[in-house]
Amino acid sequence: MEYLVEFLLLGVGLAMDAFAVSICKGLAMRKVNKKQAVVIALFFGGFQAIMPIVGWFLCKGFQNYIEAFDHWIAFALLAFIGMKMIIETLSEKEEDVVVEKMDPPLDMKEMLMLAIATSIDALAVGISLAALDRPIVESSAIIGVVTFVISIIGVYIGNFFGNRYKKRAEFAGGIILVLIGVKILCEHMGWIAF
Repeated sequence: MEYLVEFLLLGVGLAMDAFAVSICKGLAMRKVNKKQAVVIALFFGGFQAIMPIVGWFLCKGFQNYIEAFDHWIAFALLAFIGMKMIIETLSEKEEDVVVEKMDPPLDMKEMLMLAIATSIDALAVGISLAALDRPIVESSAIIGVVTFVISIIGVYIGNFFGNRYKKRAEFAGGIILVLIGVKILCEHMGWIAF
């Protein structure tokens, strides 16, 4: 495939936010729940694969409208979930965290919000791919698979640290989500460049 290396690098770059959020999810697992790890990876990988296709089709007609507010949506979703995690860890006693917070079931609404928030950049990439006349099906498939694999790795890394640092790790996870939201907002506002 002509653009394989380009699409792989693009997939790794786009997967970094999903990787960080996957780490946060792994923090709350006493032992890695393989089913949950796959569900997390499917959410992130699936949305990272779908969003470039959506961006591709929206390229011409709605590009200016999407770029005007996509970063605000990502920021709001990540900041909300991150602040919720921080507040929960600050309001709990250490012994409650160990017994009640470890191994919680996945909240599908929260997973949906996280998947959307971390894949908004992929929507913009789809717009760029359309402008550059790159093949969308191949690029989206590679981006999705790369994100899937990186998300599973993130769950395992989060679990490794979560088992050792419990409450502090979950607090740090909340901070990471807020910071990802701030990073997305700052990049789109042109305040920082990565």
